[in-house]
Amino acid sequence: MKMTLADWPVLIVSGELSAGNNEGHRLRELLEALQKTAGCSVITASSYEDAQEIFTSRADIGCTVIDWDLEFEQNGEKMAPEALLDQIRNRNAKIPVILLTDHLETENLPGDVLPQINDCLWKTADTIEFIAGRIANWVKSYSESVLPEFFGKLVEYSERYKYAWHTPGHLGGQGFLRAPAGVAMFKFFGENAFRSDLSISVPELGSLLDHEGAAGDAERNSARVFGADQTYYVLNGTSTVNQIIWRSQVLPGDIALVDRNCHKSLNYAMVITGATPVYMIPRRNARGIIGPVRASEFSTDSIRKRIGEHPLIKDKKAHIKMSALTNSTYDGVCYHARAILTEHAGDGMIENFHFDEAWYAYAHFHPVYTGHYGMAEKNCRRPVFCSQSTHKLLTAFSQASMLHIRNGAERSIDPVLFNESYMMHGSTSPQYSMIASLDVATGMMDDNGRTILGDIIREAIQLRRKMAALERDMHRHGDWFFSMWQPRTVKYNGRTVDFADCPADYLLENQHPWVLDSQNNWHGFENIEDDYVMLDPIKLTILTPGIDDKGELSAGGGIPAAIVSNFLITHNIVCEKTDYYSFLLLNSLGTTRAKQGSLLAALFEFKKLYDSNTPLEAVFPELVNSYPARYRGETLKSHCRNMHNYLREHKIMELMHRAFETIPEPSMLPVEAAANVVRGNVEMVDVSELDNRTVAVMLVPYPPGIPVMMGGETVAGQAKSIADYLLAREEFENAFPGYEGDIHGITREQRGGKTVFRTLCIKKP
Repeated sequence: MKMTLADWPVLIVSGELSAGNNEGHRLRELLEALQKTAGCSVITASSYEDAQEIFTSRADIGCTVIDWDLEFEQNGEKMAPEALLDQIRNRNAKIPVILLTDHLETENLPGDVLPQINDCLWKTADTIEFIAGRIANWVKSYSESVLPEFFGKLVEYSERYKYAWHTPGHLGGQGFLRAPAGVAMFKFFGENAFRSDLSISVPELGSLLDHEGAAGDAERNSARVFGADQTYYVLNGTSTVNQIIWRSQVLPGDIALVDRNCHKSLNYAMVITGATPVYMIPRRNARGIIGPVRASEFSTDSIRKRIGEHPLIKDKKAHIKMSALTNSTYDGVCYHARAILTEHAGDGMIENFHFDEAWYAYAHFHPVYTGHYGMAEKNCRRPVFCSQSTHKLLTAFSQASMLHIRNGAERSIDPVLFNESYMMHGSTSPQYSMIASLDVATGMMDDNGRTILGDIIREAIQLRRKMAALERDMHRHGDWFFSMWQPRTVKYNGRTVDFADCPADYLLENQHPWVLDSQNNWHGFENIEDDYVMLDPIKLTILTPGIDDKGELSAGGGIPAAIVSNFLITHNIVCEKTDYYSFLLLNSLGTTRAKQGSLLAALFEFKKLYDSNTPLEAVFPELVNSYPARYRGETLKSHCRNMHNYLREHKIMELMHRAFETIPEPSMLPVEAAANVVRGNVEMVDVSELDNRTVAVMLVPYPPGIPVMMGGETVAGQAKSIADYLLAREEFENAFPGYEGDIHGITREQRGGKTVFRTLCIKKP
């Protein structure tokens, strides 16, 4: 379906639309001419409030026509139309704005208004047809200008209706019409989806592998918008971005300084490149929330100590070829990247810096994140790489990611050499709609990224303040509610105020309330460095009752987060991550106030069912029906209490802490462990029999979603605490069926009516 002028409505703002005078009559004639003659659609607003709400909620407005001779009333005060004009320009600097005024009023327009408007039409001096045609021309030029470079050419090509004699085989969707299943898919996605699914044989769209033509232009535009020297579009997800970065710089035997809290794709990058990892251990607070690695980890002394203690590194004077840091962490802790690159850069011992910013592609576009993202520092000694999942919290299609590079003053990344690594992992049949989605995501941020991010952050702050106020009010009345992991108090205007009472505008416009420090230790990370990390306002960690800031589980009962998140799923609310007594929600571009309202309603519903001791089969009927012998007769409250007491009595939180504070001794490199898997020199071993065994694959329990073991590491000495934790997880699943957690590298086997955890280990000699 081809886009038309009607897809970009004209917003007409006037209080005279329904008036019976001559002016009202001409405005109604204009509406009719725009719709019937010019082919436009029209939205009307009769007040400042209506116009502001429409423009804020709709990004498809193609032109705004403001009746300049009116006054608008807001909150009981008279407001001139300049206020509406300012609102429009703050949100969209490019949209055509036309003033509709009397001939005699033109000379009275304020001087600061004229630079902000595109046209001025007289209400009575011109014909209706002329006014409608002029407005339609503005809509046409604007609608054509909003298409970014690559997407614009893709639309243009698709609308030519060419006969294709090249791949893909469905040829614009025609191939799907040969069978019922194909017809169903064609009707579901629509013809445009298939006409834009093209082959690399289309020269008009350029080459993604050679970074030429429209594709190359789109990448270069993204580099400008995201603050990089070079940007590459990667269509196999950020996991592949990480592989490209490492393959381009790291060789077998090179040393990597790696955040243990890293994505598994970085661990696989070490396997593929043959790197020797030296790990930085992230902090963890008493609630189990993952914090930052210590800044001292980047010091020369610390690096030399780690290299000196590593049993597999022979050259104790070697440099670090690549460092890798997860930014932000899964719980929204963001590093001051500029400080790391300028103050904590290992005195030149680190040759390349890599920030895995999969969940953080938006940071460049709002000042609250100043300095806290990889591309923030322009004067780096060494090259900086950022991998970003543009599809996660911006608007690209799934698996569409970006790779950003900032060249170093001492060494730049040669695009020709780097492209060899890119082509090694890139497909020769790229999906053009995915490329277009990256192009469009860039265009959106370029158009009004700060406004978009401002809206999202403001909405997250409003939810945070609401949750804080609810929890405070409930507590004052001797009741309970959920809370947020966030500052309890904030410095505002020279005094300390409750977070709930701090104005949203202040929290939006100032970074310091979000910066972690040791004086206001709401976060639970001891000896946190000054101005080192901040909390991302849009990552919302909700805390459940039952554990205090010291990690003590209440003897009076508690509510494990897994039960709450399972309840939210029944209300069609899906969390990003669930820990033992917290769960994470992301307030992203697609979040609306309605979603926030639904969340609060669901949390209150859970509280009501808990407080009223509702039978469990009324809350989780499928769980009770699946395991009647275990759960029938329980209530929601007793279910929560039983699970909480189990976690407390079996000290699972303590076992988790010990497991993740330990880095096991490596018996071989990750690449050597992977080679043993390929050769079949491995065997399945029960977790209960892991003592002195070398695991062949990484083991990644969720929560928290980071490796407790890497392939090639041996369960011995202090590392036995890891096996203890995995055994505790096994016993928990047997005690509470239906609450199985995801653990990469673990295979479950049913034996004697119980679940047994097993994993691959290197065969004994």
